[in-house]
Amino acid sequence: MANTPELVRLDELPSVPCPCGFAQRAFVERADYPATVHLTRITRDAVVHYHQRQTELYVVLECEPGAAIELDGEPHPVRPRTAILIPPGTRHRGLGEMTVLIHCTPKFDPEDEFFD
Repeated sequence: MANTPELVRLDELPSVPCPCGFAQRAFVERADYPATVHLTRITRDAVVHYHQRQTELYVVLECEPGAAIELDGEPHPVRPRTAILIPPGTRHRGLGEMTVLIHCTPKFDPEDEFFD
């Protein structure tokens, strides 16, 4: 599969529970691609978490009024087309319902998900 283009319909991938809500993850199995892409539905019960190795880039696709991203305890209002770079070690969670596209590098690893 190396160097082969791949088209993925994110909304057709299996949805799995995550600390944010529910994620649909693409390119997990691609050895030649160093990241994963997630279509994530953030729910009101999102849990604060952090990663020690992974950097995440959130792009807000849609959100309810008043939605925010909490970074190290501080809420930051978001709206559609907001991008948030979350380096390793940053405690984070979504506040309010939203749909985000997440680019995770290196690839998502459930062993790199930590809670205080």
